[in-house]
Amino acid sequence: MSSLVLGIHEIEKTQPLLVGGKGLHLGELSKIQGIQVPEGFCVTTAGYQKAIEQNETLQALLDQLNMLKVENRDQIGEVSKKIRQTIMETEIPSDVVKAVACHLSRFGEEHAYAVRSSATAEDLPHASFAGQQDTYLNITGVDAILQHISKCWASLFTDRAVIYRMQNGYDHSQVYLSVIIQRMVFPQASGILFTADPMTGNRKLLSIDAGFGLGEALVSGLVSADCYKVQDGQIVDKRIETKKLAIYGRKEGGTETQEIALDQQKIQTLTDEQILQLARIGRQIEAHFGQPQDIEWCLDRDTFYIVQSRPITTLYPVPEANDQENHVYISVGHQQMMTDPIKPLGLSFFLLTTAAPMRKAGGRLFVDVTHQLASPAVREVFLKGMGQHDPLLKDALMTIIERDDFIKPVPGKTAPIPGKGNADMPDQAENDPAIVSDLIKSSQASIEELKQNIQTKSGDDLFRFILEDIKELKKILFNPKSSVLIRTAMDASSWINEKMNEWLGEKNAADTLSQSVSHNITSEMGLALLDVADVIRPYPKVIAYLENVKDDHFLDGLVTFEGGRETRDAIYAYLNKYGMRCAGEIDMTRTRWSEKPTALVPMILNNLKNFEPNASQRKFEQGRQEALKKEQELLDRLKQLPDGEQKAKETKRMIRIIRNFSGFREYPKYGMISRYFVYKQALLKEAEQLAEAGVIHEKEDIYYLTFEELQEVVRTHKLDYQIISTRKGEYKVYEKLSPPRVITSDGEIVTGEYKRENLPAGAIAGLPVSSGVIEGRARVILNMEDADLEDGDILVTSYTDPSWTPLFVSIKGLVTEVGGLMTHGAVIAREYGLPAVVGVENATQLIKDGQRIRVHGTEGSIEIL
Repeated sequence: MSSLVLGIHEIEKTQPLLVGGKGLHLGELSKIQGIQVPEGFCVTTAGYQKAIEQNETLQALLDQLNMLKVENRDQIGEVSKKIRQTIMETEIPSDVVKAVACHLSRFGEEHAYAVRSSATAEDLPHASFAGQQDTYLNITGVDAILQHISKCWASLFTDRAVIYRMQNGYDHSQVYLSVIIQRMVFPQASGILFTADPMTGNRKLLSIDAGFGLGEALVSGLVSADCYKVQDGQIVDKRIETKKLAIYGRKEGGTETQEIALDQQKIQTLTDEQILQLARIGRQIEAHFGQPQDIEWCLDRDTFYIVQSRPITTLYPVPEANDQENHVYISVGHQQMMTDPIKPLGLSFFLLTTAAPMRKAGGRLFVDVTHQLASPAVREVFLKGMGQHDPLLKDALMTIIERDDFIKPVPGKTAPIPGKGNADMPDQAENDPAIVSDLIKSSQASIEELKQNIQTKSGDDLFRFILEDIKELKKILFNPKSSVLIRTAMDASSWINEKMNEWLGEKNAADTLSQSVSHNITSEMGLALLDVADVIRPYPKVIAYLENVKDDHFLDGLVTFEGGRETRDAIYAYLNKYGMRCAGEIDMTRTRWSEKPTALVPMILNNLKNFEPNASQRKFEQGRQEALKKEQELLDRLKQLPDGEQKAKETKRMIRIIRNFSGFREYPKYGMISRYFVYKQALLKEAEQLAEAGVIHEKEDIYYLTFEELQEVVRTHKLDYQIISTRKGEYKVYEKLSPPRVITSDGEIVTGEYKRENLPAGAIAGLPVSSGVIEGRARVILNMEDADLEDGDILVTSYTDPSWTPLFVSIKGLVTEVGGLMTHGAVIAREYGLPAVVGVENATQLIKDGQRIRVHGTEGSIEIL
């Protein structure tokens, strides 16, 4: 009988499957010294299982429910309703009835009780399932309590609970319900306490919502609550709301809504002393559970009772630091145009490659910029570069600096962040296009040599070889010659934009001058896929075959058609040069085009649909002519000015620099990704052997190990598989998080905004990165493989890395949520002459697929027409 009903004090933390999330936490809370939890007991899931297992109708309905998909809302509603009715009609097993009656007689049958649901899939670290099941207040008498136990069991199958489980991947027949029965507290006030600010994520700022009467009014949204903020034992903010209603318990059972007297509506719910007392309780509970908590409390005759505590699941994790100092971190993903989480092996490789001080959080990387902000001398250069690159980032950093108390200034200089653009033109490269071709040739030769040498390596040798080769990669990636080239081109662009605006009133002139430059590996990749479409164009059977391709072995099937061999050779040649690319390519564990060539098929079909033959040459030549025309026009106008010959001469030199060098900006990353793919193929061979030996279940499991861990597993052939399972679970959690641009060591997410007055009414602001104005149909695309574009569409997406470039040939404009002046999407948009606005917060939600929009690439705004 004991496992059917447990007193709250008897619940152990090893019993989540017996008492559910809420029961587990209440059991823990009841053991914390000085924390008051209303006394009571728990009807465990064993009682629920006993009741439903003997009911065949119910089992059949559960099977039916498990077959349905989230989309079948009507059927879900019908089946769930039948399940609820069946549970209500099912008799509670007699030993459960006996155990409940026995516990009630101990606590006093005449008292009122709260009857609360506690599911096994709730209050979990990664999914709160909050409010999915029912609670009943002020219930008296054994019969009424038993009836409400059945109601709680049935509430496991409300439509919202069923759909929520489906969305989170839970099997309905594997989720059970326990019921908590607690002495009813009739509070004068109640509410919710967050031990970290739910709005900003600040772990030091505690937030309390408080209203009169029972907490139901607040949870159900019936009333606005007071809100108090506490930091370091001080009340730092108070918002007193007008509280017109409250819910109270009735003498005869149940609850009722009452109006609050007019003179009481504006009164502060808790006194300052009570606010601070509650804050201390919150910190004590948080310390016990070891993570920020969302706590339900009520106040009865000067005693705070805690009726629930669960982890706050929506907070972004804080980057790990090795000290107690204040730190400011900026997101690497926003710089790299890849805000998805990266698997552990991918993080390892990126950390081995980078020179910057980086920290991990939520499966992403963040750079610690505290030192740059602490030194006034460096700060100015750093913020100027940030302002050009990503104004939202700069604005967020300015907010932190203006607080004065967060970052302690240090005198003297710290090394500035390299390559952030500076119009004063230091460290110029000589204006010789051969420098670019030489750098590219030597990088290519180095990659070919790597491909040869790695083939002979395996086991521990392979890992040592890769570590040595990463030194070579870093030498190429951070070659001072490359950095100077890239910076020279960026500085020339800044100079042109500044001077043409000053001398001629011409905005963003460098955008047009950057069209169709030489040696841009990423824009060449987009044009090369147009050439692949040209090979396929004459063969209707090949096109029909490609339209129905589902399998990555489709290239083998091509040879049976006329033109199939030519098609296969053209696609292989493309993959040979660009097959190491894919969406999210900085994560080396992502599937490359060479591994999944079907990813290219929708883009090839788009090109066939939207373009005439030879489009790639025409597009490139058109951009080149526009750039030449703009150059001539600027030079002619400059010559009319005082000192015009000199101005024209300087300008022509800067334009040559842009034309010669700006394409190279894309090359170092191409070299890095090429090397990553060679490493990955070698490591997957090791993974195949581990899988054959039964050390891992599937070769992709290695993605969840760091480089060092994988080396150890290959050496010893030993692995605790729990590590892989845990990390797969963590990765799923990370996928649901949105990384912030800027986060502090307090966990506070600081957001920036665009400071601009002259936007059209109702326009959405962003960063202008490629000039021009274009109107067209918005295509909101989150996954490149879903792209079905018509010529003239405007692409709206969260971010674009180089792998998206083949889509750029089909569009007329670009809008992204993430990005800066020098991120890949911006560089390619300028080169293709596409008006583009990036860094548009929530663009994919604000703009609906199919809407007509106007993109102002010069001013940085989007209008929905």
